[in-house]
Amino acid sequence: MKKTIIRVLLVLIIPILIFGLYVGGVIAYGTATDYQPEETIPLTFWGNSEETIASNNFSFLIWNIGYCGLGEKEDFFYDGGEKVRPSQDQHEVYMGGIERTLAEYAGTDFILIQEIDTNSKRSYYNNELHMLAASLPGYVYTYATNYHVGFVPMPLGNPANALGKVEAGLSTYSKYTPSSATRLQYPGEFSWPTKVFFLDRCMLVMRYPLASGKELLVINTHNSAYDNDGKLKGEEMAYLKKFVTTEYEKGNYVVVGGDWNQNPPSFPQNHFNKGKETYDQGIIAKDFMPEGWTFAYDMSHPTNRNLVKAYIAGETTTDLIDYYLLSPNVEMLNVQTIDMQFAYSDHQPVKLEVRLK
Repeated sequence: MKKTIIRVLLVLIIPILIFGLYVGGVIAYGTATDYQPEETIPLTFWGNSEETIASNNFSFLIWNIGYCGLGEKEDFFYDGGEKVRPSQDQHEVYMGGIERTLAEYAGTDFILIQEIDTNSKRSYYNNELHMLAASLPGYVYTYATNYHVGFVPMPLGNPANALGKVEAGLSTYSKYTPSSATRLQYPGEFSWPTKVFFLDRCMLVMRYPLASGKELLVINTHNSAYDNDGKLKGEEMAYLKKFVTTEYEKGNYVVVGGDWNQNPPSFPQNHFNKGKETYDQGIIAKDFMPEGWTFAYDMSHPTNRNLVKAYIAGETTTDLIDYYLLSPNVEMLNVQTIDMQFAYSDHQPVKLEVRLK
């Protein structure tokens, strides 16, 4: 009888011990190899451009490409779905669609990309940074890491299908050669051990000298998600506000674009979801920026969709979280969301045209 009890206990206890060792080992490895960037990191850039700034008019495109893994057929486990990554064939479909789209907009002055992988399991270890550059000949481009984890164990109960290694970040492609490119680390982080496996949020700042002696600053941002109480986004936004207002006070021109993971001020939440569940990702306060600053967005189409299941037009919950912020000396001429029905990413690109006053 005792032997039987011991066998039963072993059958029950050994798997728990093995799983405990796995979790402990993963946390120990993650903590030991945790990416801890300094606040300011000068960046290198690649490519060649013979273009010189000869006009006060500029065009921009922002797009969170979802590492070429979150197109129309995908759901995602972090958002209540089941999938961890697409099939390799489907990844190549999304990658090809994104390459063709960028090639179509290759006349744009500045292209700001978020969630671009350079060496990740979820995107089959493709270096998307350089692959997309092939669609944009004549552009100068740079890259700022914001996700650098040797092994992400989520979903925790399925080690064989874990997210695994992730190396990803922000990239900006430009028709003009900048005087500098800099990664600025946002303040704030999740508590340990969650922070070990999450992104290190940042903004990528490109500086372009103008004939007036002033500078045009093009800033690529990707703010925190899964930030339920909004504390991290609040710290990030305060940091960004101080930086951009200081630059404007110097007489410089500032354009910020990217995935803010929150609605712009005064945006009517659930604008695209009447009769459906609320999709509340937070909203920037109406008086957040000083007078004269402009949030530029197009209310005619959503820029982001829910990933609880594959995309179904008219049924999937959507939102607007991808847009621009312009300093008072930058005039918005036109802004347009490019409606692709989320074919290649869970975000849609947004095109902007401006004039420097």
